[in-house]
Amino acid sequence: MTVRNGATHLFIPGPTNVPEAVRRAMNVPMQDHRAPDFPDLTLPLFEDLKRVLGLSNGRVFLYPGSGTAAWESAITNTLNRGDKVLMSRFGQFSHLWVDMAERLGLDVVCVDVEWGKGVPVADYEYLLTKEPDIKAVFACHNETATGVTSDIAAVRRAMDNANSDALLYVDGVSSIASIDFQQEAWGVDLAVTGSQKGLMLPAGLAVLGVSDKALEASKTATMPRCYFDFVDMIKTNDVGYFPYTPPVPLLHGLRASLDLLFAEGLPRVFERHHRLAEGVRRGVHALGLELRARGLEWYSDTVTAIDVPEHVDGVEVCRIGYDRYRTSFGGGLTKVAGKVFRIGHLGDLNEVSCLAALAAAEMSLADAGADIELGAGVAAAQEYYRKVNAGIATATSTPASR
Repeated sequence: MTVRNGATHLFIPGPTNVPEAVRRAMNVPMQDHRAPDFPDLTLPLFEDLKRVLGLSNGRVFLYPGSGTAAWESAITNTLNRGDKVLMSRFGQFSHLWVDMAERLGLDVVCVDVEWGKGVPVADYEYLLTKEPDIKAVFACHNETATGVTSDIAAVRRAMDNANSDALLYVDGVSSIASIDFQQEAWGVDLAVTGSQKGLMLPAGLAVLGVSDKALEASKTATMPRCYFDFVDMIKTNDVGYFPYTPPVPLLHGLRASLDLLFAEGLPRVFERHHRLAEGVRRGVHALGLELRARGLEWYSDTVTAIDVPEHVDGVEVCRIGYDRYRTSFGGGLTKVAGKVFRIGHLGDLNEVSCLAALAAAEMSLADAGADIELGAGVAAAQEYYRKVNAGIATATSTPASR
């Protein structure tokens, strides 16, 4: 039997590491989800999730499931078969949303974009002007497969410029609670995320933020739905319950996770993710490697997808990392399989976490045949982290008490 000491390191873009306080909060005996005091747990969760989403009106739904479940709920509750919708495809997950829309019977106008760029805002504005019968616009805020973040506020401006009355649907699965997200300010009607990313929980909770406009649309939408029906959810959620058995331990974990996020402060959470991501990016560039994101404007603060040299197999980099160094990286998916590997840096992590990721990546790359200088990436990230943290310490320091 092989004995392997120490922790196994998780640097995939989800599921992310679960903080110890959250794990302890989930270690609860089973309880009655119809008990009179159960709303004491649930009602504040709905309101606090609105705070995370930047939503003051509307409401939040929680479904047992992954982010994909929330996407299906968003579509089936607000659209009709045959409705024309505008989407773009620039990575595996934006591709999956297109696939779902087509399978649910929507008439999809899809703009294909290079895998390394994001939502084509100018194309959206042109198509919305040309085809005013488009009922919905879909945008992937953070494409996890390629490490690309898109400008959702710009999508809303394009819709406004085209005088579009379409609903705006946003996939925020790998951005919400890690990258600034302002559902109401950006005019997002339906925002989707899952528990296993920035919310730092195991997979199993789908989160859907819904605007008042989308709630109104749901009253006349005719697409079949049952499990995901807003009507059933509203009737029970309003008094703190669910129309079926909820994953109670995850709800306790969500309470602890939200408390951690609010204690740090959401602006600081977003700043921390940017700081950590920038260190990783500088480390990658110091190794002479390129990111899949094709420009600064696309860089993601939650996942970095790295192009491997032509003679190196990204799959092998991930295998070596796992087998030799007990470190999980994200592999390349479909179009970029073998061409990239991904470092996830979202949720419960810090500077030393990211340095460990870079160190393991360097060894894995070198073992897979990449001609890199061991330590160069780590050193570049160290230099950056020391500099920015010194500035933070100076800005937040106070005179010693006497």
